[in-house]
Amino acid sequence: MHILWPMTFQGDGPLDTSGVSGGGGGGGGGLPGGIKLGGGAVGIIGIIVAVLFGVNPGDIMGGGGNGNNASVQGNGADPQLQEQINSCTIAKANSDVVCRVVATSNSLNKVWPTLMNGYTRPALRIFNDNQVASGCGVASKAAGPFYCPADQTVYINPSFYDELSGQLGGSNLPLAQEYVVAHEYGHHVEQLTGDLAKGQRMGAKGPTSGSVRIELKADCYAGVWANHADKGPNAMLKPLTQQDIEGVIQTAQAIGDDTLGMKNSDGWTHGSSEERVRWFTTGYQSGDPNQCDTFGTNDL
Repeated sequence: MHILWPMTFQGDGPLDTSGVSGGGGGGGGGLPGGIKLGGGAVGIIGIIVAVLFGVNPGDIMGGGGNGNNASVQGNGADPQLQEQINSCTIAKANSDVVCRVVATSNSLNKVWPTLMNGYTRPALRIFNDNQVASGCGVASKAAGPFYCPADQTVYINPSFYDELSGQLGGSNLPLAQEYVVAHEYGHHVEQLTGDLAKGQRMGAKGPTSGSVRIELKADCYAGVWANHADKGPNAMLKPLTQQDIEGVIQTAQAIGDDTLGMKNSDGWTHGSSEERVRWFTTGYQSGDPNQCDTFGTNDL
């Protein structure tokens, strides 16, 4: 059945695909102490906290365990996927999930330099393989989307969106998918500001842990992006609707630690559903990264 997606991107023309690659290869095998942060299934099952403290993701995610890129089946470039990426246009982003990820990255790379001095673009790797090698180690696609600071790359497997809107109960609206990309770019901003290292020093589990603060801040940064992405004469997004925002809220609620079955807050790594919604909303309503100070309060 053909899905008629609501349009979020406006205009047409090619997208900037520089720094965007397709395939299972990544930047080197597992680097010691590499942090790997995500908004996907890896966070849901709590594995991310182990990686936060330097455990090779291959040891715990079915990715091989030795960080050897050559051990990844299907590792390396995917010419067909790369061709799809290179052919992306703004118009295609309204109907093609891969192009939507690329267009979202374009928008993020336009918005963040206006908000942050010294912003540099992360690389973006889109992969369809069962495993991907990154500078933080080898991970299976079950890891969901993630950011690796060791190679400053965002990794996205588009099949995650099916899990997100199906098994997990999130929204399948375009902005909800774009929110996932914006969250990972939020981790890149945290890397540039030093907040990832700060969070690493503050503990991996618990309602006020460094891990939770990092994740909620990335949610807030995603909201900041959404506030700016539809404004100005060169805005890539059409004016956002209440339905768009409700789709993001549905998704944020679906991936809170408590909603995902972790009732004991001592084991939290991403924050509650209420907290994830609150911090995204804080960023969206204010449009101000300074309002995303999850490190300045224990009232998360």
